[in-house]
Amino acid sequence: MDIWSKEKRSHVMSRIRSKNTSPEIILSSLLHRLGYRFRLHVKGLPGQPDIVLPKYKKVIFVHGCFWHLHKGCRDGTIPKTQHEEWKPKLERYVERDKDHIKKLRKMVWNALVIWECEVEKRIGKVEKKIPRFLK
Repeated sequence: MDIWSKEKRSHVMSRIRSKNTSPEIILSSLLHRLGYRFRLHVKGLPGQPDIVLPKYKKVIFVHGCFWHLHKGCRDGTIPKTQHEEWKPKLERYVERDKDHIKKLRKMVWNALVIWECEVEKRIGKVEKKIPRFLK
């Protein structure tokens, strides 16, 4: 049983964005500050990556820990309520993510996944990770 009414849950879920999330904006700002130029949400690439650096043939996906089941993260778990409904849905997202990265590799693009919790809690680590990825 959900802790909120159907109307409240609907409102909360409608506020969840797929583009221009806080972690994406923070990461975009960081990349810009580091001097990198990029495109956002390029539709011609598998998975429509959040950040695309065409000069380097590299893409960055900014994944939400819950929606993409981040292993080892407190937020990357399947809810106990309505578990049977959430489990296949979230597992499909994970499989789809793997498929997108595989397709990108076939197109000779490299992909990096940055997790929401990394941006929120370990931005210094992310700041070091990006230049290494873009070399």
